[in-house]
Amino acid sequence: MIKEMTQDEITLHIIKLLKENKKTDFITILEELQPYDTAKIYEDLPEKHKLRFLLFLNNEVLADLMQELEKEEQLEVLNKLGIEKSSKVLDLMDNDDLALLLDELSPEKKESLLSGMKVEESKAVTDIMNYPPETAGRLMTNRFVWIRSYYTVREAVEKLKTFAEFAESINYLYVVDEQRKLVGVVSYRDLLLADIDEKINNIMYERVISVSVTTDQELVARMTERYDFLAIPVVDESNMLVGIVTVDDIIDVVIKEANEDIEKLSASGKSIDFDTKTFVAAARRLPWLILLLFIGLISGSIISSFENTLEQVVAIAFFMPMIAGMTGNTGTQSLAVVVRGLITHDIEKGVILRLITRELGVGVTIGITCAILISIIAYVWQGSFILGAVVGVSLFFTLVIGTLAGTIIPLILFRLNIDPAVASGPLITTINDIFSLLTYFGIATMFLNYLM
Repeated sequence: MIKEMTQDEITLHIIKLLKENKKTDFITILEELQPYDTAKIYEDLPEKHKLRFLLFLNNEVLADLMQELEKEEQLEVLNKLGIEKSSKVLDLMDNDDLALLLDELSPEKKESLLSGMKVEESKAVTDIMNYPPETAGRLMTNRFVWIRSYYTVREAVEKLKTFAEFAESINYLYVVDEQRKLVGVVSYRDLLLADIDEKINNIMYERVISVSVTTDQELVARMTERYDFLAIPVVDESNMLVGIVTVDDIIDVVIKEANEDIEKLSASGKSIDFDTKTFVAAARRLPWLILLLFIGLISGSIISSFENTLEQVVAIAFFMPMIAGMTGNTGTQSLAVVVRGLITHDIEKGVILRLITRELGVGVTIGITCAILISIIAYVWQGSFILGAVVGVSLFFTLVIGTLAGTIIPLILFRLNIDPAVASGPLITTINDIFSLLTYFGIATMFLNYLM
């Protein structure tokens, strides 16, 4: 029945079961749902039904539900459940997700929840929270299966069966020595294809790709993409295996980093979403915009300094918005290409030179094409060959300058260990406006006698 129902219909049916106190039917429905769908139903419930909904769930389902909610809803659930039940649910959550949640709590609340958890789970979460933010140590979970190199395939499979329900991922078994140092890895596929009495050291891969607990999360994501891993092991400074980072956490990192870059590219500062208050959103945008406002005044002073040129050839003003706009557009395009490339490539001197050369070629090609087109339009529109040539030549140079600015500025910032995304689109556009106006009016002034 449930497979034929829409999400809204399921939610209404759940509300009906809650009102009628039919817990058995309620559990039957939820067994058919994914944790994400359960979380969406909880979020859509009227407030008066939420507590009973939570009380009908067992601890395992509650833990899955918690991991699908936003932090505000997670804190709401903890408050509704109380310290004792909350601690039991937290025991079942993934350590990395739990560490992120506890970071948002007051020290007193955090301590009360940790003290109610199992000792080993509490310690694991506390260890994760001690690592720097946005590192592999903060992303990893300690729920994985490890084996010894002297195990047989049979023994490895038996251990896998024993611990499978506690492991976040069973795609790989990690091989460790007596000091629990990482010495190899075996995939689940390798186990299935191997003879049951084969020794693990005969089928394991000894060249293991791993990351340090302090490795930046962006590099972890890049390595996972590069090697097509579903999980990547995390080791400490002595090569002791301390956790794994799974692909679901990598996806979260990619989305988060992409959102951060978009915010910086748009010069909107901190995160702004559909729920952000009006004045908060305005306050987060204003600093950049005020800075750009003052930089933009330079453009006004440039126009003012060429007032004589404008007075004598008014037609020059007709093409100002086009010149400035096209320069900003091509600069922003180059900026987007560079920022995306910095995320997915190792940047070396040769790569940088090839990139700048390529973008210069792109700028020249675009410049020539657009210059010829606008020269023809200007000539037909204003009936002046010289004016068409001035506009065309100016556009050519400004497009080349804009392309190079959008390429070189983020590369310089990257070399200075500054996030290149801060070279935001509005900043590049404003800077290019200044260059384009200087170029345009400079060339127009050189040919002023011919234009008149």
